[in-house]
Amino acid sequence: MSSSKSIIAPEIKHQIIKLIDERIKEAHITKEDFSELKSIVHDIAIAQKELVEAQKRTESRLEELVEAQKRTDEQVKELAEAQKRTEARVEELVEAQKRTEARVEELVEAQKQTEIEVKKLAIGLHEVRVELGGLSRSFSYSFENEAYRNLPKLLKEKYGYELVERIVRADIGGKEINFFAKALKDGKEYFFVGESKVRIESHWRKDAFEELEEKVKAVKAVYGDVNIVKLLVTHFAKGGVVEEAEKSGILIVQSYEW
Repeated sequence: MSSSKSIIAPEIKHQIIKLIDERIKEAHITKEDFSELKSIVHDIAIAQKELVEAQKRTESRLEELVEAQKRTDEQVKELAEAQKRTEARVEELVEAQKRTEARVEELVEAQKQTEIEVKKLAIGLHEVRVELGGLSRSFSYSFENEAYRNLPKLLKEKYGYELVERIVRADIGGKEINFFAKALKDGKEYFFVGESKVRIESHWRKDAFEELEEKVKAVKAVYGDVNIVKLLVTHFAKGGVVEEAEKSGILIVQSYEW
């Protein structure tokens, strides 16, 4: 009895096995490719996510830059306004400086004019002083001449001095003596050495006394240790001056006495 089991030829079996192996191999390669593709897609997704994050950061940074630019624009605007104010202030200062310079020029001119006027006044004052000096000398000479006429009688009647020489103005030892004369009293010889002063005030007495003492020294240097009567002739001397003069051995004669 023949068997019902089918028998596959070895060649066909080999081909089938080969085909199956190729199929299996093809299936294996496709799976690896898929895994690789999946990995690539995953990497792409991650990269895309990173790009999105980077874009967000870029946009955020851009916003910050926009805000910073706005602040910069505001600062520039403020600086521009400040610059305008500064320029306006500078203009004001320039105008003020111009006014100051103009005022200084006016003051310079006024000073020049003042100096001219002061010079004129100085010249006028000098002329007045010269005139007053002339008048003062004329008055002094007139007063001294009056004293020359009246002193001899007064000195004799009031003080007992008899003049043996007329009173003169003399230059002795380089000093000008307003009243110089010789006189006798009680048989003794005296030299009168005197000065004329229109008025003797308390604060002037020291100068007048010292000046007279210098002239007395000049006379003694020429005539030796002679008896000297120190004389001051004036229109007016205050009471205190008269007492001080007496203490210093000075005879004061006032014009009202003659």
